[in-house]
Amino acid sequence: MKISRRTLISGVIAVAGSAVLPRIAWANTTLSLGAGMLDTLSDGHLMLPRSFVLGDIPVAEADAVLEPFGLAGAASLLPDCNLTLWRGDDRTVLFDAGSGPDFMPTAGHLMAAMDALGITPEDVTDVVFTHGHPDHLWGALDDFDEPLFANAQHHMGQIEWDYWTDPALPDTIAADRLTFAVGAARRLEVLAEGINLFNDGDEVLPGITARATHGHTPGHMAFEIATEEETVMVLGDCIANHHIAFVRPDWPNGSDQDTAQGAETRAALLAQLADTGTVFAGFHLPAPGLGRAVRDGNAFRFEPLT
Repeated sequence: MKISRRTLISGVIAVAGSAVLPRIAWANTTLSLGAGMLDTLSDGHLMLPRSFVLGDIPVAEADAVLEPFGLAGAASLLPDCNLTLWRGDDRTVLFDAGSGPDFMPTAGHLMAAMDALGITPEDVTDVVFTHGHPDHLWGALDDFDEPLFANAQHHMGQIEWDYWTDPALPDTIAADRLTFAVGAARRLEVLAEGINLFNDGDEVLPGITARATHGHTPGHMAFEIATEEETVMVLGDCIANHHIAFVRPDWPNGSDQDTAQGAETRAALLAQLADTGTVFAGFHLPAPGLGRAVRDGNAFRFEPLT
């Protein structure tokens, strides 16, 4: 396994009201795995209120965990967004589609990262979704509400598809996530005609197997990419940060739709990843999002791949 990294620094970005955001680094990190190649591409980062991630965890307890990471007392968290691109067997597979322009001004910059790598949306043969949240799905359409990755087959887990396409969802989802439901329904309606649906354990594409990691959303999936050299796992958001998720995986994560199931999934998966030494790509882990889980007493720590 060989790793390399390339970074492109953009100019400043102007948003409504003439506000100017800092420069953003769009980067890719490449892992050469046998005859295949895995890249992580930056889509920017999110700006999340502390409560969205930490939920009802008491402030003092949360800050005790966050302090070594320099995040104690932070009113908001700024998780990176790292998409995974796999090239092998004459396929160019993008895991998730990023935020697009409609979610947050600090995210939705995937096209610049792809351009730095010399890849166009037309080159992508497959888009495989981990789940239907805005930062993973909303980038699937272009400015004309047509599929941005026009030549690609799109893939989503059956449970996840059923959840986001349920006409009753806007009446049952939490009020602060209503826009998630409306935005997902609009995009999935466009993709519906050619979508490939799959279940836990299915080989979605040659060498790419779906693994149920439910809790963050009802049908969230991770994916194992198996090569002759080793297996790498694409996590999505089932392990959604590098601090509390590793130190206290049993604590509820406020971004999970089912916090109890999310914690159970997270704890079991971290144990598996640590015991096997599996390399993984985490969507919201510190850029470039590649690393391993290491046991640290009764907890874990994120060990970036260098």
